[in-house]
Amino acid sequence: MLIDQFISYIRVEKRFSTLTVEAYQRDMMQFADYLKNEYEHEDLVKVETQWVKSYIVRLKEKGLANRSINRKISTLRTFYKYCLREELMEKSPMTGIKALKLPKPLVKFVSETDINKVSFGDDDDFPTNRDRLLFELLYQTGMRQAELRGLKDGDVDKMGMVVKIHGKRNKDRFVPLSNKMIQLIVQYQALRDATFTTKVDRLLLNDKGEAMSPHYLYNKVHHMLEGVTTLKQKSPHVLRHTFATHLLDEGASLVAIQKLP
Repeated sequence: MLIDQFISYIRVEKRFSTLTVEAYQRDMMQFADYLKNEYEHEDLVKVETQWVKSYIVRLKEKGLANRSINRKISTLRTFYKYCLREELMEKSPMTGIKALKLPKPLVKFVSETDINKVSFGDDDDFPTNRDRLLFELLYQTGMRQAELRGLKDGDVDKMGMVVKIHGKRNKDRFVPLSNKMIQLIVQYQALRDATFTTKVDRLLLNDKGEAMSPHYLYNKVHHMLEGVTTLKQKSPHVLRHTFATHLLDEGASLVAIQKLP
C-alpha cells in the first residue's frame, strides 16, 4: 500500500520522530477516507488540486484550527514530494496550495509589579544613568527602538516638557515628559558631555560614545528585564506594548491607544 511505503520512508530514511510518523499516518488515512467517501476515488497518485482544496474547506467546516490544518497540508505536501521522487506522478496536486494564515502571536507585557523591580544600582556614572534614562523613555513614552536611537538633544523641549519623536513615514509626534524625566535627561547629558569629548548628534550613546545599534539596544533591554520577568520576549517592543497596556489599565481610552503611532 502506497501510504505504508511512504510511512516507512519518513521513518527509516527521513528519520522523523515516532510522534510525527504517527501524525503523518493519521493525516494520510483521513485524506484517503475523504477521497473515498466524497469522490469514490482510491488512487492517491491520481488526485486533482481541486479535491485537495475541497478537503481543506471540509476541515475548516469541522472547526479545525488553521495551525492543525496546516500540519495536514504539510503532510500531503511531503507525501506528494515522495511520489514525485519515486516517479509515480509528473505533477503534484499540491501546486498552488498555500498554508492558511495564522493569527499573529500576542505581544506579551510586563506587569507593573515586575516593572517596579527593574534596578540600575546605586552608581552615579554614565552607563548607569544612560541605562536608567533609556529604560524610562521606552516605558513612559511608548516609542519604538528606532525612534529612541534617533533622538537628538534638540528633540527634547525642557521648558515645554515634551519630546519630539520622529516616527514612521517622517511623521513627528510630541509626547509629554514628567519633571522627573526632565531631571534624568539633564543629569544624563551632563555626565555624557563630561565623559566624551567627541560630540555625536544623538541623545543616547553607547559605552564608546557612539550612536547605539539595534543590537546594542536590544541587549540592554533584555538584560534589564531578565531578572524581573519570566517572559521569553524581553525586547524594546515589549516595553512599548507594556506602556500601552498600563495606559489601558489606568483608564485610557482603547481607541486613543490604538491611534498611537
